[in-house]
Amino acid sequence: MSGVERGGEGTDGGTPEAGGALTTGEVARRLGVAPTTVRTWDRRYGLGPSAHTGGRHRRWTPADMARLERMCALTATGLPPAEAARLALDGSGPVAVPAPEDGTAPPVTRQDRRRTRAGSGLRLGDVRQECKGIAYAALRLDAPALEKLLRTAIAEHGLVTAWTQVIMPTLQAVGRKWENSGEKYVEVEHFLSWHVSGALRRSAPREVAERPGAGTVLACVPGENHTLPLEALAAALGARGIPVHMFGAALPVESLIVAVRRTGPAVVGLWAQSRTTASRPLAQHVAALEWGVRGARRRPVVLTLGPGWTGQGVPGLPRPAGLAEAVAAVESAVAV
Repeated sequence: MSGVERGGEGTDGGTPEAGGALTTGEVARRLGVAPTTVRTWDRRYGLGPSAHTGGRHRRWTPADMARLERMCALTATGLPPAEAARLALDGSGPVAVPAPEDGTAPPVTRQDRRRTRAGSGLRLGDVRQECKGIAYAALRLDAPALEKLLRTAIAEHGLVTAWTQVIMPTLQAVGRKWENSGEKYVEVEHFLSWHVSGALRRSAPREVAERPGAGTVLACVPGENHTLPLEALAAALGARGIPVHMFGAALPVESLIVAVRRTGPAVVGLWAQSRTTASRPLAQHVAALEWGVRGARRRPVVLTLGPGWTGQGVPGLPRPAGLAEAVAAVESAVAV
């Protein structure tokens, strides 16, 4: 795939060497995880290749690969990475991990990675291995395991990457399962969302100094209750030292206007999950608000966030496509 996935290993980052030794990029592709995850397991838990095959590049033997496959199978059950690594190092080859009695977390193999998992019905495809562990922990309503997995994903990948490539795909998979099962798994979706919200808040700094004219107001438009994407944005901005006033779900129009006038933000982010809640007049009205002394009046940059604005974009107002783009847009506006 891309050069990022290859990670600069060997001449092409993914071509097996003679004798069956593999580069880190090839190992990552076979396991369905990111190369950074393989390197983290090596550095943090001692799951690296048993020997060098010459030069400075590391090569993985079939025995090394077997340990990593066992690590993947164990973490997919929701087991904390440190404990999974200890068990993986105990044996020389992959060991089948018994599924829990509720049948929600069968072991993961390369052959069944693209198949529906027995008992869960979650079609996670080729997304990160962490997604599977988080999904299965949520299906089992295993709070300690879920919190550890979320915390580890954010610590290892950073909040923006963890949200984009791990947390959001898992939330979407669980949401699809709920929609297709007649609300059978609604408790799982609520359980996962609550723990994700907690993980996002814990990842952000406890205190961010206020900076006049450099703050951000984040709110869902009236009638909109999906707050997690805004919580992720708030946490990412807080980590960059940008003060945020978070107002959450379904903020009434009058309250939004008061909040903007009172705080004088550089940026206002309006989230709409559905087209039925996205409102062009509201976005235009907020963008036209002014404050400050005569001759130095200021207006906020209004970001229209979320899929609800698709096809309903407001001319002149940015519509970032994802978390990374939203963070960049806020940083750019604050720096002006």
